[in-house]
Amino acid sequence: MNTHEIMQLLNRHEWKDVEFKEAKRAVPNSAFESVSAFANTEGGHLVFGVRKDGSDFEVIGVINVDKVQNDFLTGLRSKEKISCIIQLEEHLETVFEKDILIFYIPEASRSEKPVFLDGNIKRSFLRKGACDVKCSPEELKRLLNDSFGERYDGTALDYDITRCFSSQDIGWYRRQYEERAGNRAYTELNDEDFLFRFGLIKETQAGRKPTVASILLFGEDGYLRGLLPRPVIDCQRYLFNSDSSEEGRWQHRTVCDYNLVQTWNAVMEWYYRFAEIPFELEPHSMKRKDQPVDYVAFREAIVNVLIHQDYSDHTRKPVIQHYSNLTRFWNPGDAFVSVDDLLEPGEKDVRNLLIVTMFRRIGFSENAGWGLRDVFRSWRSLGHIPPELTNDKSRKAFELVLKKEILLSDDQVQFQRIIGVDFTEDEAAVFAYACKRSSPFSLNDIRFLINKSRSTCLDVTDRLTDQFLLVRLPNQTYELNTDTKERLQSEAHDGNSEAHDGLNETERTILQACETAKSASELLEILGYGSRTGNFKTALSGLLDIGLLVMTLPESPRSKSQKYVISSRGLKLLQGR
Repeated sequence: MNTHEIMQLLNRHEWKDVEFKEAKRAVPNSAFESVSAFANTEGGHLVFGVRKDGSDFEVIGVINVDKVQNDFLTGLRSKEKISCIIQLEEHLETVFEKDILIFYIPEASRSEKPVFLDGNIKRSFLRKGACDVKCSPEELKRLLNDSFGERYDGTALDYDITRCFSSQDIGWYRRQYEERAGNRAYTELNDEDFLFRFGLIKETQAGRKPTVASILLFGEDGYLRGLLPRPVIDCQRYLFNSDSSEEGRWQHRTVCDYNLVQTWNAVMEWYYRFAEIPFELEPHSMKRKDQPVDYVAFREAIVNVLIHQDYSDHTRKPVIQHYSNLTRFWNPGDAFVSVDDLLEPGEKDVRNLLIVTMFRRIGFSENAGWGLRDVFRSWRSLGHIPPELTNDKSRKAFELVLKKEILLSDDQVQFQRIIGVDFTEDEAAVFAYACKRSSPFSLNDIRFLINKSRSTCLDVTDRLTDQFLLVRLPNQTYELNTDTKERLQSEAHDGNSEAHDGLNETERTILQACETAKSASELLEILGYGSRTGNFKTALSGLLDIGLLVMTLPESPRSKSQKYVISSRGLKLLQGR
């Protein structure tokens, strides 16, 4: 590590990936708890010779370096002390003329978890924020379930295969499978043999038995609920923004406690209740296309919730929360690989291999394993900022957030004009993304943003840094130049002062046009849009949410006769301006 990297590490707060120990003359017992926590979570740095107090630190140094280092490494190689060998990286550095020891503890493999101390599996720890926390019984169970070589969904169950399945749901699946080109080979098989061919029924000493996956996919209610006592998914729709101070319950909720085939159809019905379906014609056939513009992103996100959740976890349920400004998909069960790896092409190590395969066979998941690349590609094609992913290994949970926020908003386009730089399309997108970030972002973030090669992304960042718009940080991370940040804040303040009403240009135009009732098509014509862009939809829903605009047919929000008119509150705002 160079001096800059060491100082950057010391200046960081203790958090999930760094822990400081004084360890002046001896290794504290708590150091091994940190090793267990880092190994069971996402890895991290353990620094000896530093006293930390909040954001302040004091380098006190390690007095007897050889003894402290040898004692620590000996403990890590002892099976009596720790349950597996930790292949760490170690550095001896001198800071302010004092010696410090820096150890990088990598995340353990799935099969080695939980990593525990003193031969006692109950002394397993997880890293949560800046703390090393002993695993609860439920957390231990999740780590153990994920460590098994055989997947949970492949486990055979002692159920009667003549009674435990819904023939109607198997029939639905078979029709989906056989309608795909080339899938006519198994049409003559009965349902039992069909499921056996796909590994959903297994031969055991007691005869053919169903797997966990087969019951989750096609099980009758009683058998399914005996296996999974919690709901498969809870879908909630709210009519306000996620950060709104307004208090209110969901407007529509669907709780699915039935098998995956039935759940899929129920969730899609819930989705179509709020999906915006534009009128569009195929240019050659002139047939109407009724697929929602965000269908691909939502379909892949919903599929990911169904096929990647931890079905052995009976204490937590997946939740989809749809707000006016975003949709959140939360799942019990983390991904086995990093977020960066999830968005790379190729096969991924997955939790529910049989379930994943069955969904892919009927085309419900575009890619092998995870369909997140399709979510990103589809969401960005609508002009939105990239989706947000959180793979929380300490809580063994996964979250995907789709924000209906335009990347190149009117204000951002205006700001780029003021700067006076001749941006390419990719540079404009990366710069806009940097303006919206409150923390540094990586080269991988840029790759997922513009869907280009690594070399192309480097060319984009090189040009933006050469123009003093971005600053390059260690480990190929970037953020806005300080001067650019200040200028952005200044322009935002000036813009708000000029507008007085907090509305952007599109919102003000819609509001003014609706002094007499207008349909969506009339508003699009006034704005000069050829179709319902993400910018238009965000502006319209935003005005409705804050009560400046109202529907003429509020009881039928998707009616073809729907129009929009300014409210008394909106009229007062216009008159005030």
